[in-house]
Amino acid sequence: MSRSTKALAAVAALTLALAGCANNDDGGSDNDNSSTPELEVQTSIDAPDDAVSPAGDGKAECPATTTLAYIGAETGPNAQLGINILNGIQLAVNEHNEANANCQVKLRKFDTEGDPNKATGPVTQATNDENIIGVIGLPFSGESKATGNIFEQAGLVHITPSATNPLLTTNGWTTFFRGLGNDNVQGPAVPVLAEKLDADKVYVVQDDSDYGIGLATSTTEALGDRLAGSDKVTTGQKDFSATISKILSAKPDAVFYSGYYAEGAPFNQQLVSKGYEGIFIGPDGVKDDQFIQQAGDASGNAYFTCPCVPGELITSFADAYKKVSNGAAPGTYSVEGYDAATVLLAGIDAGNQDRAKLKEWVKSYDAQGLGKALKWDETGELSELPVYGYKVQDGKIVSVGVIE
Repeated sequence: MSRSTKALAAVAALTLALAGCANNDDGGSDNDNSSTPELEVQTSIDAPDDAVSPAGDGKAECPATTTLAYIGAETGPNAQLGINILNGIQLAVNEHNEANANCQVKLRKFDTEGDPNKATGPVTQATNDENIIGVIGLPFSGESKATGNIFEQAGLVHITPSATNPLLTTNGWTTFFRGLGNDNVQGPAVPVLAEKLDADKVYVVQDDSDYGIGLATSTTEALGDRLAGSDKVTTGQKDFSATISKILSAKPDAVFYSGYYAEGAPFNQQLVSKGYEGIFIGPDGVKDDQFIQQAGDASGNAYFTCPCVPGELITSFADAYKKVSNGAAPGTYSVEGYDAATVLLAGIDAGNQDRAKLKEWVKSYDAQGLGKALKWDETGELSELPVYGYKVQDGKIVSVGVIE
């Protein structure tokens, strides 16, 4: 663990205020939300002193055609997760170009809608543009799986700030790098968070995406005897009454939803309206303000796991970010998008200005980012893998620190 991560972990220590458990007699869960231990809210994070800046030393030179690309959701049911990333990327590119008059890196944007069936077209377009030498994306696991071979054939390096399915790094791709911990890291954090919340039994619900399936598998295995039951739903589903009936019969202390906020929000809303008074836990795919907007008051029972840094708590980053986001605070994976872009920009500044050289730069990269240390193994996985906990408080998602 790096010096900066130890500092983050210390700041993020979780303090529990113990509370007694109350039984629920209305057919809902055995625990009601009022008896859940309070987790201390994290209020700030210091930016690491040795974090690489996208501005570099201001002396970079590169061809006027030098281009990076964002490929991922800008529209679609879970678009906000992609927009968070894109804003982080745009900030990094802006800071670089403002500091380097002789190296003005262009940023092209390709919208996939987060749909694996639609992603191959934009990726093909990007790989056919010889000026694009590096890519940040794709945000989601399904679209990453569908397009990995296209990137590999083109020799185009791409860093995903958010795709977490563990199998993505088992395909032998040399161009794929993951800028966060995968679901084999996030899944085991769920029972740790559940224990901190005095949730002895957890019911797992998964959607049918590559992301949801992979995360549910690792979470279920990690839960062990804490597993109260499981069920499956589908992407685009609107009515969750059958699954909710099973949950209420099982009377779990917590429900873990393995999927995205587009379905996670109405699912939790319906769950609460049917009398469930326990805890709702969502992963990174659910952790977004859109979840609160769509779930309404029902979102008050929600906690989240996420291998993402709460960028809104890094003051310097949050202030700069608002300049590219129309005043919105950093969201899920904004820091990860910023750091991924910074890696590629640093490579360009160091003279790695074609696809082959930039891929080798990333492969051998070893430096501190704003959110975590960035060093990849031979499969494209990071060596530093913090997972944060979050909760909904007063209508906002707040960090409760690193889950340890």
